[in-house]
Amino acid sequence: MGQAVRNAAGHAVGRIDDMIAVKADLAARIAAIDVRAPYARPCDIAAEVDAIRVIAHSNGLNPAVTVAHFVDSALSRGEHGALVHGWLGILRDAVGCERQDVQACHAFAAACSVRLAG
Repeated sequence: MGQAVRNAAGHAVGRIDDMIAVKADLAARIAAIDVRAPYARPCDIAAEVDAIRVIAHSNGLNPAVTVAHFVDSALSRGEHGALVHGWLGILRDAVGCERQDVQACHAFAAACSVRLAG
């Protein structure tokens, strides 16, 4: 007990399957927000983005956490409707990112900073 089953590459299979499930859940949440975004108030979307941020944080999806903070800032500024679609696209990319290091976070933060200043 306590040892993870490992595949041929030496990765813990249970952990990989769990991460795939988490990323799929987050992608579904983002897609659902994207469908409602043109009609929803920013404060309604903000609560859902915060839930995504919490899940991403608890699963070590660092770029997604970074982007979720920027999305929250954009929503706080009053961005809504079609403008939210672009933010959700960046968040979707961050969730799917394989890298979880500081450099990946910086790259996503730079993309968000350009969009926020735009």
